Amino acid sequence: MEHIFKDENYCTLVNDILNNKDFIKTDNIEHHGTTRFAHSLRVSYYSYILACKLGLNSLSVARAGLLHDYFMSSEDRTKLERFISTFIHPKYALRNASAQFELSDLEKDIIVTHMFPINYRIPKYAESWLVSFVDKGVGFLEFYYSFQQKFKYALRYVYLFIFLKLH
Repeated sequence: MEHIFKDENYCTLVNDILNNKDFIKTDNIEHHGTTRFAHSLRVSYYSYILACKLGLNSLSVARAGLLHDYFMSSEDRTKLERFISTFIHPKYALRNASAQFELSDLEKDIIVTHMFPINYRIPKYAESWLVSFVDKGVGFLEFYYSFQQKFKYALRYVYLFIFLKLH
């Protein structure tokens, strides 16, 4: 992630968020096998890069992408609480972000619709669709990498078994 912090243009756009004492606390919350801070930073940055290439509002994408999962949760949540959070956390993220940062209507839409199609809110803007898609891609890769790390030795034996069976 060092490359993200080397992008001065991006860091200028989101500096106030990255240095917010409450937002920094998201670095202590497990999320998709990483931290909520790291996940949000990846979603924000890759959405920002794509928005620049597509001529979309890269400022709003960078800021709302960083705030899309800005909610606090404890590690001892039950599976049911985690499941329910999937559907309702955009509302909490928007509430937290709005309380601490000035948000445009576009940024609010990005935050509250980023879980489409899981939640019922349909994105209104191309930027909202972009962040939603990037969030899914980043989340998938984070889950995959986390799974791979947890089971890397077991997977080696599975691959070896499959290879031996095929030959």
